[in-house]
Amino acid sequence: MMVLVESLILLANVGWHVLQTIILWIRKPTEKSVGSEICLITGTASGLGRLFALEFAKRGATLVLWDIHAEGNAATATQVRAMGVNAYAYACDVSQREEVYETAEKVRREVGDVTILINNAGVAAGMPLLQCSDELLERTLRMNCHAHFWTVKAFLPKMIEMNRGHIVTISSYHGLIATAGIEDYCASKFATVGFHESLSHQLKVKRVDGVKTTLVCPYNANMGLASGYKIRKDLEFLVSHLTPEYHVKAAMNAILINQPMICIPRVTYLAAFSKHIMPWEAQVLAHKFMGEDKGIQPIFQDRNEEWPSMK
Repeated sequence: MMVLVESLILLANVGWHVLQTIILWIRKPTEKSVGSEICLITGTASGLGRLFALEFAKRGATLVLWDIHAEGNAATATQVRAMGVNAYAYACDVSQREEVYETAEKVRREVGDVTILINNAGVAAGMPLLQCSDELLERTLRMNCHAHFWTVKAFLPKMIEMNRGHIVTISSYHGLIATAGIEDYCASKFATVGFHESLSHQLKVKRVDGVKTTLVCPYNANMGLASGYKIRKDLEFLVSHLTPEYHVKAAMNAILINQPMICIPRVTYLAAFSKHIMPWEAQVLAHKFMGEDKGIQPIFQDRNEEWPSMK
């Protein structure tokens, strides 16, 4: 009898949270202020990391910029300072555990306690498993997944102590939906999604309500290696507007309202949901229809390499 009562209470609570989510989609909540926050972003020498830094700078946050490329990182810091906010640039390879811990200690001494952590740095080999060296495979996992362990372990304890903070995981559409030819990238991003979700559950178990988490799963931004990834030509209009700036602005909106997860664009929510209810062979057909089974092929053609057979 008790199980039945608790089941009814659960259904009522689930319905209430679904209703709240629908209301938030219709009526956007107030964005929080980050003017007093210390925001650390990884991978800020270029790309999404630099754009995130500029967006937080617009809102007055103190920026801590980490990247292995010191020159590009310094250029980002210069842009941020020109906007009238403080920026501290550190050369750090986030795939190296001890380097993360050492640099984190420098940040605590020289800047203060980080209250917003944006785990953005990432790489991809851009080739199928059998054509990829072991070193490149290991690099992808260290950078895209293991680095999240080290940065969170470095900064989360103080956030928990203060009951204040925000951890943002920049994952990928390919952390929810895999595709052919980028096994290293998909594996690392799936792992990142699992890590983020488990961490979020752990914070709830510990009742650390002041530390928020946001998982960001963007489709391929039109930059770097991802710019060579193509879907079926007559369907490209569906994602033709997905510039790096579009991704970052959408992600910022989610972060500033403490949204737990965002897929960019919204149509990818449907893809993620359908994956869990469609038979495998139906997923394969949809994959081929979209042209995603050969999405990485143009990258090989640009390199004048033969599209490898995986038979």
